[in-house]
Amino acid sequence: MEMDNNLLTAMVERWRKETHTFHLLEGEMTITLKDVAMLTELPIDGDAIIESSQKPLNGWGQFISERLGINIPEEAEEGRRVPPLHKSMLLIPWLVRTVGELPEDATDAQIERYARIYLICLVGGFLFPNKSCGNMHCMWLRVLLGDWDEIGRKSWGSACLAMIYSELCKCTDPKTKQAGGPMFILQLWVWEHLPTFAPICPANSWGPDEPLRQWAYGARWIGAITSGTSLDGYRQHLDRLESTR
Repeated sequence: MEMDNNLLTAMVERWRKETHTFHLLEGEMTITLKDVAMLTELPIDGDAIIESSQKPLNGWGQFISERLGINIPEEAEEGRRVPPLHKSMLLIPWLVRTVGELPEDATDAQIERYARIYLICLVGGFLFPNKSCGNMHCMWLRVLLGDWDEIGRKSWGSACLAMIYSELCKCTDPKTKQAGGPMFILQLWVWEHLPTFAPICPANSWGPDEPLRQWAYGARWIGAITSGTSLDGYRQHLDRLESTR
C-alpha cells in the first residue's frame, strides 16, 4: 500500500492533543481501539506491553547473543558511522543480512530463531517504526525474545493505538518533520471513514476465491495507489467536508 504523506499531514494539522480527536467542519472524530482491531486483527485483549528501556546487566549485545546466537560487531559497516548496535538501537537490516536464508534442512532451533527475527522485523520495522532508518530500540527484545505464549498474550492493538496517539500529539509541534509509528493504520482509517479521500479499492476487483478475503479487513487496500492530491488540495477538501448523514 502506497503511503499518502499529504493526506496524513492534512489530518495531523487537525489533531488536538487535548482531546485526542481530529477537529473537522462537522465536529470531532478519532480512531478507536475497535478500528485498530477490525483493520488489522491485532489482539486488543491481554496484557499491556510495558517494558524497561534499561540495559541488561551484561548489555544488549550479550542479551542478543545468548538468545539468537548472533555476535554483534563493535565496528561500523562500510558506509555507516555507527555499529549495528549503538546506544540501545539495533539495526534491523543488518540483522536480516547476517542471518541469511533459512536452509531446507533447518533444525527446530534455526526455525525458532528465524521466527523471532521475523517478529523483530514486523514489530520494529512495520508496527512500531521510528524515524531512524531501520533501527529498533532493544527494549522490544525483552518481549520478542521471551516466552512464546507471553508474546501472544500481549495487547498489540492497544500498543499500536497508543503509539499513533503519541506520534500525532508530537506532530502538533511545528518543529516536528516526521512521524513514526503505524501510520498505515491511520491512513486505512481515513480511507474507511472519509471515503472521499480514498483511492479505488483493489478489493472491488477481487474474485470470490481471492485469498486476501480471509485476511484482516484492512487487507482489502493492499496494492492501493494514492490519488496524488497535493497538501493544499487535501486542506481545501477538509475545509469543505460535510457530513453525509
